[in-house]
Amino acid sequence: FSSQMSVPAEKLPSGYDMPWVGLGTWMAAPGVVGESVEKALLAGYRHIDCAHAYLNQPEIGAVFKKVFEEGTVARSDVFITSKIWNTFHSYEKSKEAISTILRELSLDYLDLMLIHWPMGYEEGGEFFPKEGDKMRFSNEDFLGTWKAMEEAVADGRIRSLGVSNFNHTQMERIMEQATVKLSMIQVELHPYFQQQKLRAWCKAKGVAITAYSSLGNPSMPFRKQGDPNILLDETVIEMGKRLGKTPAQIALRWAVQHGIHVIPKSTNETRIKENLDLFSFTLSDADMAAIDALDKNWRILDLSFRDSHHPHFPFKTKEEW
Repeated sequence: FSSQMSVPAEKLPSGYDMPWVGLGTWMAAPGVVGESVEKALLAGYRHIDCAHAYLNQPEIGAVFKKVFEEGTVARSDVFITSKIWNTFHSYEKSKEAISTILRELSLDYLDLMLIHWPMGYEEGGEFFPKEGDKMRFSNEDFLGTWKAMEEAVADGRIRSLGVSNFNHTQMERIMEQATVKLSMIQVELHPYFQQQKLRAWCKAKGVAITAYSSLGNPSMPFRKQGDPNILLDETVIEMGKRLGKTPAQIALRWAVQHGIHVIPKSTNETRIKENLDLFSFTLSDADMAAIDALDKNWRILDLSFRDSHHPHFPFKTKEEW
Protein backbone atom coordinates (compact mmCIF):
# COMPACT_ATOMS: atom_id res chain seq x y z
CA PHE A 1 0.00 0.00 0.00
CA SER A 2 1.59 3.21 -1.15
CA SER A 3 1.32 6.35 0.97
CA GLN A 4 1.03 8.24 -2.31
CA MET A 5 -1.87 6.11 -3.52
CA SER A 6 -4.08 8.01 -5.93
CA VAL A 7 -7.78 7.82 -5.05
CA PRO A 8 -10.13 7.64 -8.06
CA ALA A 9 -12.79 10.34 -8.16
CA GLU A 10 -16.22 10.98 -9.66
CA LYS A 11 -17.17 14.21 -11.41
CA LEU A 12 -20.15 15.69 -9.55
CA PRO A 13 -23.01 17.53 -11.32
CA SER A 14 -21.27 20.73 -10.14
CA GLY A 15 -18.29 19.84 -12.33
CA TYR A 16 -15.88 19.15 -9.44
CA ASP A 17 -14.16 15.81 -8.81
CA MET A 18 -14.94 14.04 -5.54
CA PRO A 19 -12.81 11.07 -4.37
CA TRP A 20 -14.66 7.77 -3.94
CA VAL A 21 -13.23 7.29 -0.44
CA GLY A 22 -13.02 9.81 2.38
CA LEU A 23 -12.44 9.87 6.12
CA GLY A 24 -15.53 10.24 8.30
CA THR A 25 -15.17 12.29 11.49
CA TRP A 26 -18.46 11.74 13.35
CA MET A 27 -17.78 10.55 16.92
CA ALA A 28 -14.05 11.10 16.44
CA ALA A 29 -13.27 12.63 19.82
CA PRO A 30 -11.53 15.96 20.35
CA GLY A 31 -7.89 15.25 21.10
CA VAL A 32 -7.96 12.32 18.68
CA VAL A 33 -9.70 13.60 15.56
CA GLY A 34 -6.95 15.98 14.45
CA GLU A 35 -4.31 13.29 14.57
CA SER A 36 -6.61 10.94 12.62
CA VAL A 37 -7.17 13.53 9.89
CA GLU A 38 -3.44 14.19 9.59
CA LYS A 39 -2.68 10.46 9.38
CA ALA A 40 -5.37 10.06 6.73
CA LEU A 41 -4.03 12.92 4.61
CA LEU A 42 -0.50 11.52 4.83
CA ALA A 43 -1.82 8.06 3.88
CA GLY A 44 -3.35 9.47 0.70
CA TYR A 45 -6.92 10.40 1.64
CA ARG A 46 -8.16 13.36 -0.35
CA HIS A 47 -11.68 13.70 1.06
CA ILE A 48 -12.48 14.60 4.67
CA ASP A 49 -16.13 14.57 5.77
CA CYS A 50 -16.98 17.01 8.58
CA ALA A 51 -20.02 18.64 10.18
CA HIS A 52 -20.71 21.61 12.45
CA ALA A 53 -22.68 19.36 14.84
CA TYR A 54 -19.78 16.94 15.34
CA LEU A 55 -18.23 19.63 17.57
CA ASN A 56 -14.69 18.77 16.45
CA GLN A 57 -14.17 21.06 13.44
CA PRO A 58 -11.77 23.56 15.12
CA GLU A 59 -9.29 20.74 15.77
CA ILE A 60 -9.64 19.50 12.18
CA GLY A 61 -9.21 23.08 10.97
CA ALA A 62 -5.93 23.40 12.85
CA VAL A 63 -4.64 20.32 11.00
CA PHE A 64 -5.78 21.71 7.63
CA LYS A 65 -4.00 24.99 8.37
CA LYS A 66 -0.81 23.14 9.34
CA VAL A 67 -0.59 20.72 6.41
CA PHE A 68 -1.64 23.30 3.80
CA GLU A 69 0.81 25.93 5.09
CA GLU A 70 3.63 23.38 5.32
CA GLY A 71 2.83 22.23 1.78
CA THR A 72 2.58 18.58 2.88
CA VAL A 73 -0.69 18.44 0.93
CA ALA A 74 -2.08 21.11 -1.39
CA ARG A 75 -5.47 22.59 -0.46
CA SER A 76 -6.54 22.21 -4.09
CA ASP A 77 -6.00 18.43 -3.86
CA VAL A 78 -8.30 17.92 -0.86
CA PHE A 79 -12.09 17.70 -1.07
CA ILE A 80 -13.69 18.89 2.17
CA THR A 81 -17.34 18.41 3.10
CA SER A 82 -19.32 19.93 5.96
CA LYS A 83 -22.98 20.20 6.96
CA ILE A 84 -25.35 22.92 8.19
CA TRP A 85 -27.00 21.80 11.43
CA ASN A 86 -30.73 21.78 12.21
CA THR A 87 -30.60 24.86 14.46
CA PHE A 88 -29.40 26.98 11.50
CA HIS A 89 -32.15 26.35 8.92
CA SER A 90 -33.44 29.91 8.52
CA TYR A 91 -31.87 31.91 5.71
CA GLU A 92 -30.09 34.28 8.13
CA LYS A 93 -28.89 31.52 10.48
CA SER A 94 -27.69 29.46 7.50
CA LYS A 95 -25.52 32.36 6.33
CA GLU A 96 -24.11 32.56 9.86
CA ALA A 97 -23.47 28.79 9.91
CA ILE A 98 -21.56 28.90 6.61
CA SER A 99 -19.22 31.58 7.99
CA THR A 100 -18.77 29.64 11.26
CA ILE A 101 -17.96 26.39 9.45
CA LEU A 102 -15.36 28.04 7.21
CA ARG A 103 -13.79 29.75 10.21
CA GLU A 104 -13.74 26.53 12.29
CA LEU A 105 -12.10 24.60 9.43
CA SER A 106 -9.64 27.45 8.64
CA LEU A 107 -10.80 27.47 5.01
CA ASP A 108 -11.54 30.09 2.36
CA TYR A 109 -13.93 27.73 0.58
CA LEU A 110 -15.65 24.42 1.11
CA ASP A 111 -15.84 21.77 -1.61
CA LEU A 112 -19.27 20.45 -0.58
CA MET A 113 -21.88 21.77 1.83
CA LEU A 114 -24.83 19.60 2.85
CA ILE A 115 -28.02 20.35 4.75
CA HIS A 116 -27.57 17.87 7.61
CA TRP A 117 -31.26 16.96 8.11
CA PRO A 118 -34.52 18.08 6.49
CA MET A 119 -36.10 19.22 9.78
CA GLY A 120 -35.13 22.38 11.61
CA TYR A 121 -34.75 22.67 15.38
CA GLU A 122 -35.54 25.75 17.45
CA GLU A 123 -32.87 28.34 16.68
CA GLY A 124 -30.67 30.49 18.87
CA GLY A 125 -29.83 28.06 21.67
CA GLU A 126 -28.20 24.67 22.08
CA PHE A 127 -27.71 22.18 19.24
CA PHE A 128 -30.32 19.78 20.66
CA PRO A 129 -33.12 21.98 22.09
CA LYS A 130 -35.44 19.71 24.08
CA GLU A 131 -38.52 20.05 26.19
CA GLY A 132 -38.48 16.99 28.40
CA ASP A 133 -37.57 14.17 26.03
CA LYS A 134 -39.05 15.87 22.95
CA MET A 135 -37.14 17.99 20.47
CA ARG A 136 -38.27 21.59 20.00
CA PHE A 137 -38.64 22.12 16.25
CA SER A 138 -38.66 25.30 14.21
CA ASN A 139 -40.93 25.90 11.22
CA GLU A 140 -38.00 27.03 9.10
CA ASP A 141 -38.04 25.55 5.60
CA PHE A 142 -34.87 23.98 4.21
CA LEU A 143 -35.45 26.00 1.01
CA GLY A 144 -34.20 29.02 2.99
CA THR A 145 -31.09 27.03 3.91
CA TRP A 146 -30.57 26.13 0.25
CA LYS A 147 -30.89 29.79 -0.83
CA ALA A 148 -28.14 30.82 1.60
CA MET A 149 -25.92 28.01 0.30
CA GLU A 150 -26.55 29.07 -3.31
CA GLU A 151 -25.41 32.60 -2.48
CA ALA A 152 -22.21 31.15 -0.97
CA VAL A 153 -21.64 29.27 -4.25
CA ALA A 154 -22.05 32.56 -6.14
CA ASP A 155 -19.45 34.31 -3.97
CA GLY A 156 -16.97 31.40 -4.20
CA ARG A 157 -17.15 30.11 -0.62
CA ILE A 158 -18.81 26.81 -1.54
CA ARG A 159 -18.30 24.75 -4.71
CA SER A 160 -20.94 21.99 -4.59
CA LEU A 161 -24.26 21.60 -2.77
CA GLY A 162 -26.14 18.64 -1.40
CA VAL A 163 -28.25 17.21 1.38
CA SER A 164 -28.07 14.48 4.01
CA ASN A 165 -30.87 12.25 5.36
CA PHE A 166 -33.42 13.59 2.86
CA ASN A 167 -35.82 11.46 0.83
CA HIS A 168 -36.59 11.86 -2.88
CA THR A 169 -39.71 14.00 -2.29
CA GLN A 170 -37.70 16.53 -0.29
CA MET A 171 -34.95 16.57 -2.90
CA GLU A 172 -37.55 17.23 -5.59
CA ARG A 173 -38.74 20.29 -3.63
CA ILE A 174 -35.19 21.64 -3.78
CA MET A 175 -34.76 20.77 -7.46
CA GLU A 176 -37.92 22.69 -8.37
CA GLN A 177 -36.47 25.87 -6.81
CA ALA A 178 -32.73 25.42 -7.20
CA THR A 179 -30.50 27.62 -9.35
CA VAL A 180 -27.47 25.52 -8.32
CA LYS A 181 -27.66 21.78 -9.00
CA LEU A 182 -28.14 19.34 -6.15
CA SER A 183 -24.94 17.30 -6.49
CA MET A 184 -24.98 14.91 -3.54
CA ILE A 185 -27.13 13.00 -1.07
CA GLN A 186 -25.45 11.50 2.00
CA VAL A 187 -27.42 8.73 3.69
CA GLU A 188 -27.03 5.62 5.79
CA LEU A 189 -26.17 2.84 3.35
CA HIS A 190 -24.47 -0.54 3.87
CA PRO A 191 -24.97 -4.21 2.89
CA TYR A 192 -27.80 -4.58 5.44
CA PHE A 193 -29.52 -1.33 4.33
CA GLN A 194 -28.97 -0.92 0.61
CA GLN A 195 -31.41 1.90 -0.21
CA GLN A 196 -32.41 0.36 -3.57
CA LYS A 197 -35.28 2.77 -4.35
CA LEU A 198 -33.33 5.87 -3.41
CA ARG A 199 -30.32 4.71 -5.43
CA ALA A 200 -32.49 4.15 -8.51
CA TRP A 201 -34.04 7.61 -8.14
CA CYS A 202 -30.62 9.27 -7.72
CA LYS A 203 -29.27 7.47 -10.77
CA ALA A 204 -32.20 8.69 -12.86
CA LYS A 205 -31.75 12.28 -11.60
CA GLY A 206 -27.95 12.36 -11.76
CA VAL A 207 -27.46 12.87 -8.01
CA ALA A 208 -24.30 11.31 -6.52
CA ILE A 209 -24.51 9.28 -3.31
CA THR A 210 -22.28 9.09 -0.24
CA ALA A 211 -22.84 6.28 2.26
CA TYR A 212 -22.40 6.95 5.93
CA SER A 213 -22.21 4.02 8.36
CA SER A 214 -21.01 2.04 5.35
CA LEU A 215 -19.64 -0.60 7.75
CA GLY A 216 -22.83 -0.65 9.79
CA ASN A 217 -21.02 1.55 12.33
CA PRO A 218 -20.30 -1.03 15.08
CA SER A 219 -19.68 1.77 17.64
CA MET A 220 -22.78 3.88 16.85
CA PRO A 221 -24.67 4.80 20.05
CA PHE A 222 -28.02 4.08 18.36
CA ARG A 223 -27.22 0.37 18.06
CA LYS A 224 -29.02 -2.04 20.36
CA GLN A 225 -27.85 -5.25 21.99
CA GLY A 226 -28.02 -8.11 19.49
CA ASP A 227 -28.09 -5.89 16.37
CA PRO A 228 -26.42 -7.62 13.41
CA ASN A 229 -22.83 -6.70 12.58
CA ILE A 230 -21.71 -6.59 8.93
CA LEU A 231 -18.08 -7.10 9.95
CA LEU A 232 -19.08 -10.44 11.52
CA ASP A 233 -21.22 -11.55 8.58
CA GLU A 234 -20.13 -15.01 7.38
CA THR A 235 -20.55 -14.12 3.69
CA VAL A 236 -18.36 -11.02 4.08
CA ILE A 237 -15.77 -12.80 6.24
CA GLU A 238 -15.44 -15.76 3.84
CA MET A 239 -15.10 -13.43 0.85
CA GLY A 240 -12.39 -11.50 2.67
CA LYS A 241 -10.45 -14.67 3.48
CA ARG A 242 -10.61 -15.82 -0.14
CA LEU A 243 -9.43 -12.43 -1.47
CA GLY A 244 -6.97 -11.67 1.33
CA LYS A 245 -8.93 -8.60 2.42
CA THR A 246 -10.59 -7.46 5.66
CA PRO A 247 -14.39 -7.62 6.05
CA ALA A 248 -14.35 -3.81 6.09
CA GLN A 249 -12.54 -3.68 2.73
CA ILE A 250 -15.08 -6.08 1.25
CA ALA A 251 -18.08 -4.02 2.44
CA LEU A 252 -16.50 -0.76 1.27
CA ARG A 253 -15.45 -2.17 -2.10
CA TRP A 254 -19.03 -3.42 -2.64
CA ALA A 255 -20.32 0.16 -2.20
CA VAL A 256 -17.68 1.74 -4.44
CA GLN A 257 -18.35 -0.84 -7.18
CA HIS A 258 -22.00 0.18 -7.02
CA GLY A 259 -20.96 3.81 -7.62
CA ILE A 260 -21.38 4.91 -4.00
CA HIS A 261 -18.89 7.15 -2.18
CA VAL A 262 -17.79 5.94 1.26
CA ILE A 263 -16.51 7.84 4.31
CA PRO A 264 -15.46 5.19 6.87
CA LYS A 265 -14.45 6.68 10.22
CA SER A 266 -11.43 5.31 12.04
CA THR A 267 -8.81 6.68 14.39
CA ASN A 268 -6.59 3.59 14.02
CA GLU A 269 -3.74 4.17 11.55
CA THR A 270 -3.74 0.59 10.23
CA ARG A 271 -7.48 0.64 9.57
CA ILE A 272 -7.31 4.14 8.11
CA LYS A 273 -4.87 2.79 5.51
CA GLU A 274 -6.82 -0.45 4.94
CA ASN A 275 -10.07 1.46 4.37
CA LEU A 276 -8.44 3.45 1.57
CA ASP A 277 -6.96 0.39 -0.12
CA LEU A 278 -10.04 -0.51 -2.17
CA PHE A 279 -8.68 -0.17 -5.69
CA SER A 280 -6.16 -3.01 -5.79
CA PHE A 281 -8.89 -5.64 -6.10
CA THR A 282 -12.32 -6.18 -7.63
CA LEU A 283 -15.35 -8.15 -6.48
CA SER A 284 -16.69 -10.55 -9.10
CA ASP A 285 -20.30 -10.39 -10.29
CA ALA A 286 -21.00 -13.43 -8.10
CA ASP A 287 -19.42 -11.72 -5.07
CA MET A 288 -21.45 -8.56 -5.69
CA ALA A 289 -24.65 -10.60 -6.01
CA ALA A 290 -23.87 -12.44 -2.76
CA ILE A 291 -23.57 -9.13 -0.88
CA ASP A 292 -26.63 -7.70 -2.66
CA ALA A 293 -28.53 -10.67 -1.20
CA LEU A 294 -27.65 -9.59 2.37
CA ASP A 295 -30.04 -6.61 2.30
CA LYS A 296 -32.26 -6.61 5.42
CA ASN A 297 -33.69 -3.11 4.86
CA TRP A 298 -32.30 -2.50 8.36
CA ARG A 299 -31.69 1.10 9.34
CA ILE A 300 -29.41 1.65 12.34
CA LEU A 301 -30.01 5.38 12.82
CA ASP A 302 -33.54 4.86 14.12
CA LEU A 303 -34.76 8.33 15.05
CA SER A 304 -37.76 8.72 17.30
CA PHE A 305 -40.90 9.25 15.24
CA ARG A 306 -43.02 10.59 18.08
CA ASP A 307 -42.42 14.10 16.69
CA SER A 308 -43.18 13.14 13.10
CA HIS A 309 -45.76 15.94 12.80
CA HIS A 310 -42.89 18.21 11.77
CA PRO A 311 -43.83 19.73 8.38
CA HIS A 312 -40.52 18.93 6.70
CA PHE A 313 -40.09 15.44 8.12
CA PRO A 314 -43.52 13.99 7.30
CA PHE A 315 -42.93 10.28 7.92
CA LYS A 316 -45.05 8.33 10.36
CA THR A 317 -42.90 5.21 10.42
CA LYS A 318 -39.24 4.33 10.10
CA GLU A 319 -40.07 2.27 6.99
CA GLU A 320 -41.76 5.25 5.31
CA TRP A 321 -38.64 7.35 5.86
